Amino acid sequence: MTARLVLLIAGLFGGIAVVLGAFGAHGLRARLEPSALAAFETGVRYQMYHAIVLLWAGLWMLHGAPPILRGAVMCFTIGTVLFSGSIYLLATRTLLPLGELRFLGPVTPVGGLLLIVGWSLLVVAALRMRA
Repeated sequence: MTARLVLLIAGLFGGIAVVLGAFGAHGLRARLEPSALAAFETGVRYQMYHAIVLLWAGLWMLHGAPPILRGAVMCFTIGTVLFSGSIYLLATRTLLPLGELRFLGPVTPVGGLLLIVGWSLLVVAALRMRA
């Protein structure tokens, strides 16, 4: 994964998080139970956190980051899609004509595990850098 692609993903994740955050605050507040709205907001928050770390990682890649950082970036990217994406769908399932979506229940922790692995790989990358 190139630095350019990582920065592109960071920008997309960040922009989408802002749009979904506004949608949750203004479009979903009256339509979702408070617990579902809180879950939706958690998905937005984690997506934004990982947009920021991807932005930072992309910039680090431009300045000679250790190769293991690419593994962290992959984990952050896939983990965010699985974690936040599954939360969005589960939180809004009462509004969607897709049924209960119970199969998504296990997807959220898999995404969370990938995020944890990504942060762990980031620590390893930091330990391997020359400075």
